[in-house]
Amino acid sequence: MSQKILTLLGFASKAGRLSFGMNAAVSAINSRKAKLIICAADVSKKSQKEITYFADKHNLPVKVISEDKSVLSSAVGKSCGMLSVNDQGFAQSILSQEDTI
Repeated sequence: MSQKILTLLGFASKAGRLSFGMNAAVSAINSRKAKLIICAADVSKKSQKEITYFADKHNLPVKVISEDKSVLSSAVGKSCGMLSVNDQGFAQSILSQEDTI
């Protein structure tokens, strides 16, 4: 994952546009706030499958990054392995950076 994506996640966190953890991400999906789901590489396959199920119901993209929980947590300033991006601008910026890697 590029440093730009980690930086964007840090900005989104400071702007209050992220929901941290599985339960918060599912809640954001169900309330239609979530625009993108991000999972760390070391999140269990069961958790990845569960969040993908909820995201697919609302046609949301799910990105499993190559970094582990510690790198993701460091970027957003809070311990987490999974999060939802609740802002369309941040989500589009992150997805567009992914294409340039």
